[in-house]
Amino acid sequence: MDRLALMETFVRVLETGSFSAAARHLNVGQSAVSKSIAQLEDRLGVRLLMRSTHSLTPTEAGQIYYERACRVIDEAHEADLAARGANLCLTGRLRVSAGITLARLHLIPRLPAFLAAHPELSIELFLSDRPIDLIEEGIDIGLRYGPLRDSSLVTRRVATTRRLVLGAPDYFARAGVPTAPAELIGHEAVIYTEDRGGSDSWTFRKDGLETTVSISGRLRVSASEGVRAAVLSGMGVAIVSQWMFAPELASGAVRTVLDAWTLPAIDLWLVFPTGRMVSAKARAFAAFVASALNQAIIPDRNNAYEIEPAAGTCGRRLACASAVMASL
Repeated sequence: MDRLALMETFVRVLETGSFSAAARHLNVGQSAVSKSIAQLEDRLGVRLLMRSTHSLTPTEAGQIYYERACRVIDEAHEADLAARGANLCLTGRLRVSAGITLARLHLIPRLPAFLAAHPELSIELFLSDRPIDLIEEGIDIGLRYGPLRDSSLVTRRVATTRRLVLGAPDYFARAGVPTAPAELIGHEAVIYTEDRGGSDSWTFRKDGLETTVSISGRLRVSASEGVRAAVLSGMGVAIVSQWMFAPELASGAVRTVLDAWTLPAIDLWLVFPTGRMVSAKARAFAAFVASALNQAIIPDRNNAYEIEPAAGTCGRRLACASAVMASL
């Protein structure tokens, strides 16, 4: 195995935390990964990994080698893409994580055009309403919303969307229309437990005034698709991000209430694994996401997003990646 391939195997082992996980990502047998690491350590004449029953940890030499290897691998991939005219034709595989409803409503319907523009590129979508470990799953780029719990991520905010109180017309015909936040106490609520920033208690603002209301209901749902199904079935009101119901807001299948009051907005982020350059594929997909959200905007007050400018990043680990992210 050549030097670069050995580097890539070592990096994947360290990032996934096991030989078996690295083998799955590399589509090779576990024994092949083990032999590659042994060959690399023999060639270098140093121990790179400390092996125990339950974990793999890098030695001091292994950590130094990992950091340098990441840079070498990224530079090699970027050189390949540049030589092939990467701006015209991206190649290989891009692993993307996103929320289920966000992907279903706003990304997947637009993926055919993106893939048609890059016929040698394939995409693996990992869909979950809960954040996943980018390194462990080998993710190149992720989409997350709300406050970010992991401040070490390299991030770019691409959009901000409002939260609304909404429900199906038949529910309001049956239960009445609330005219003040306090009246929500008497309504049945469908509670989205994965909403970052709130689920039961909400602070409403109007003309400089604030009022906090705790909603309650017999149905609590951890997946946005379940919230959508419950609301559309007339089971109650929900406080949700506007993008979750963009088509139904446009068609009238749901209606908003308490429109004079505002709730905390929610941010949508692109997140990238630390310790490596952002690839041309990830940059192209980031641009696609911004375009997809722009197309998702619906008329009047139901605009689902405020799109962020192309530039701009934040995160505690940006110092090591600022040069890379500046091109996003």
